[in-house]
Amino acid sequence: MRKSGYYKESLHKWHERGNRSYIFILLGCLLILFFFLDIILGSVYIRFSDLFELFTSGANSSISTIIFKFRFPKAITASLVGVALSLSGLQMQTLFRNPMAGPYVLGVSSGASLGVAMVILGFYSGPGTSGMMEQSGWILVISGWLGAGSVMLLMMFISTRVRDIMTILIIGIMLASGLSAVVSIMQYFSNETMLKAYVIWTMGSLGNLSSDQLKVLTIAVLTGLLLGVALIKKMNALNLGENYASSMGMNVRITRTLIFACTSILAGSVTAFCGPIGFIGIAIPHVVRNMFRTSDHKILLPGTVLTGAVVMLGSDIISQLPGSESVIPVNSVTALIGIPIVLWIILHNKKISGLG
Repeated sequence: MRKSGYYKESLHKWHERGNRSYIFILLGCLLILFFFLDIILGSVYIRFSDLFELFTSGANSSISTIIFKFRFPKAITASLVGVALSLSGLQMQTLFRNPMAGPYVLGVSSGASLGVAMVILGFYSGPGTSGMMEQSGWILVISGWLGAGSVMLLMMFISTRVRDIMTILIIGIMLASGLSAVVSIMQYFSNETMLKAYVIWTMGSLGNLSSDQLKVLTIAVLTGLLLGVALIKKMNALNLGENYASSMGMNVRITRTLIFACTSILAGSVTAFCGPIGFIGIAIPHVVRNMFRTSDHKILLPGTVLTGAVVMLGSDIISQLPGSESVIPVNSVTALIGIPIVLWIILHNKKISGLG
């Protein structure tokens, strides 16, 4: 009987691993497909034959300009944004042990928005600032990091004093509202040029990055991703509770600090360059948990990263309204995708508690 139970358990594990492998293969195929669709679809339709001819013979300079100057960098940006937001959401949900946690809900994105607003609305007209902003993306990204990092440090301090997760979430929402109020006051006292620049930034865009800014975003996201991979074991320990993690010899305070730093880099960088893009950080990790039926971050992290990139590429394709010259804000598309998932989370979990 024991041998029979052992064989059944082994067969079940093998079946689960096989299903997960198929899911990873499917996600990889979808990533490649959506990446190419994001390149060929838009106001100007590019056929696969034209794309193949471009890569083989280098002909057709107009198509080459459209692809390499606009669409290819935009597709790369969409992939990076999906990776960054979904990974930061996974880390925060594990840390707070709640599926409703995320950089958008807990005010991290609002903190990054305030940092960027202080540059665009507060110091943008200062002597030499516009020239520096044209030369490098570091001014915006550092302001986003500082804003996001300040909020995360505050939330970290609050989480050490307040144990109830719902209270922390409410505080995060109130903090986000307060930061938005400060930005609104700054907008009221800004001139038309600054206000227009900031409003356009808040709509979210994946196609306005210069080559230098894309390099900065790539470095930031890869740094956050590497740090996230290094924290996989610690995240698995935290998944079982801080007391268990401490009993295993893990320094919970240092781990928290590293997670907050990683989230600040990821969410702050994306918000600085692409605007406040919401709901991806909340929705994607939850979808991945339901797909893989596991809480092991060795599986969740790559699954979340791949799914986030696929969803952001899909959102960018939809925002371009293929066949039309019109473009809608990408954060509107992510909201339409993410809100139903968040509502399902709330209705499915009558009592929001630990992830388990």
